[in-house]
Amino acid sequence: MKKIYAFFVIGMVLFSANAFGSSAIHWFSLKEGTEKSKAEKKPMIVDFFYGKGCPRCEALQKGVYDNPTIAKKINDEFVPIRVDLTKKLTEEEEKLGNKYDFKNDCLLLFMDYQGNVMKDPSGKRLCFADTVEPEWFVQYLDMVKKQQK
Repeated sequence: MKKIYAFFVIGMVLFSANAFGSSAIHWFSLKEGTEKSKAEKKPMIVDFFYGKGCPRCEALQKGVYDNPTIAKKINDEFVPIRVDLTKKLTEEEEKLGNKYDFKNDCLLLFMDYQGNVMKDPSGKRLCFADTVEPEWFVQYLDMVKKQQK
């Protein structure tokens, strides 16, 4: 009986980690992440995320966040922040989302350590309501990291 119970608990933990996000990326809350970003002067990736059942979230999870090379780059060079849209948002999360007109839907922001959305070389803000292909995501990571220096 104890062996079955231990297996069940391990299975639930693994299911939980895979259902909402890869354990390869250490996600921070908005409050923790912004503090860490300021202290370490690292750019942030802020993902307003629904998870399972959302085509955009599932595509990002599978194609980007579950990719070991991309996950390592995110963990090493950025502060990854996940806002769980399945839960009640904090005042800070709501304020940030509203600033970029997210309408309680998925949104991906690349931000500097001062909390400003980064821009590409043409001046376009790096805010995405849709999925981002892995190749483009890596290009954005490199662009943001270069701008941060």
